[in-house]
Amino acid sequence: MTRSARIAASLFAMVATASCTGTAPPLDIGVGDSTAATGSDASMALPVVTASTATTAPAPGGAEPGGAIPQGDGGPVAAISAGSRIQFAPIVGSTVQAATPLTQELIKRSRERGIGLAGAGGAGATHILKGYFSAMSEGGSTTVIYVWDVLDPSGNRLHRIQGQAKAEGKGEGWAAVPPSIMQAIADRTIDDFAQWLTARTG
Repeated sequence: MTRSARIAASLFAMVATASCTGTAPPLDIGVGDSTAATGSDASMALPVVTASTATTAPAPGGAEPGGAIPQGDGGPVAAISAGSRIQFAPIVGSTVQAATPLTQELIKRSRERGIGLAGAGGAGATHILKGYFSAMSEGGSTTVIYVWDVLDPSGNRLHRIQGQAKAEGKGEGWAAVPPSIMQAIADRTIDDFAQWLTARTG
């Protein structure tokens, strides 16, 4: 099986998993108050669920050719509702080491984009983001495939964000993925979420 075929198959499996959880109730995992989720607290904001314990995953499409992750301008997004607050559900498929820089950057980027973070236990959340990740190594590089389901507080899926990023270098699987790749994925995720939210509320 070619690399592109393996990536497509992995993304399809993730999409199928996420689809099964589209109506699941929101998980009681918050990132704390937006003014307090920093330092070590921020690094633990997104507990990790290993792939072996996952019961579901999202449909292919949306992953960019070559694994490139286009970046947003990082500037403020107009028309984001002041009442919008994100709750991050546990990540499926990643390791704690890979999830830590992702978590920290998700919190940082959310603040930069003017998006609030739900309080402890997800109190006051208007949207829940649940991420599914997979790392596939072949030919000296590792491709990280990611899918995020955007859910309402009742667990109904409202939107999906997905893509891929390639890490070049030694090692295989998650050990070959540097923090910069996970940070870039976090930036892209929040930028895409902000644009979608702006379109809905604008």
